[in-house]
Formats: sequence, structure tokens, C-alpha cells
Amino acid sequence: MPNIASLLKSEISRVARKEVRAQTEGMKKAVSQYRTDIAALKRHIKTLEQQLRQVKRGSGKSAPAQADEAGERKLRFSAKGFAEQRKRLGLSAAACGALVGASGQSVYKWEQGKARPRAKHLQAISALRTMGKREASAKLESLPG
Repeated sequence: MPNIASLLKSEISRVARKEVRAQTEGMKKAVSQYRTDIAALKRHIKTLEQQLRQVKRGSGKSAPAQADEAGERKLRFSAKGFAEQRKRLGLSAAACGALVGASGQSVYKWEQGKARPRAKHLQAISALRTMGKREASAKLESLPG
């Protein structure tokens, strides 16, 4: 006849293994899912870092190429920069407006940041950046009016 103590010991260890297995099964599934999620996130981070490196490397080259393909390039406007440009050329607001194709009042509002120039004026403003004082005064004299 088997010993009661050994039977009891074997039954307790069997029940304990069953309970531990039930408890760890859910954790094993969760850990497996977490590892899958972590691996997917690592792959996503890797692709994003590669894209960032490409953008950093080609930021000066790819943006103008895409803009040229579209037919026009995106022009930026800075009120402070425009005011400094006008002063550098030694132009009054009215004269600057005549060169750009706008009124002197519009030039003042652009410089104060109260208004933004339209796209047709942005082209002329960008042309002002390449002009010198002599060229600007010559262009002013050639304008009718």
C-alpha cells in the first residue's frame, strides 16, 4: 500500500504544476504578442530613420527638382527681409510698389506684417533680391508713369 504522504506530495505537486501552467500560459501569450509588437515597432523606426537620413541628405537637391517639375517654385516671404531689401536698394515704398506692381500702401502693410503679397507679387519681390541699386533705379525710370 502506497504511503499517504507520498501520494499527498505527488497530488500537491500535480495540482501546483497545473495552476502554474494555467497562470503562465496567459503570460506566455502576452509576452509573445509584446515581442511581435516590439519587432514591428523596431522595423517601423528603422524605415523612418532611413527616410529621415534621405531627407537630410537630399533636402537641398530634391525639393527644387520637384518644384521645377511642377512648373513653379514655392516662394517664401518675410516682412522683415522685404523691409531690409527695400532699404538696401534705397527705394521709397511707392517706388518699391511700382517695381513690384503694387501700391506704396500695400508695401507698408507687407512690411508691417498686416498683409501678405499675392503670388503675382511674390515673383517680382524675388526678382528684387537679385537687383542692385543701379538696376532698380534704371528699371524705375523705364517704367511708364
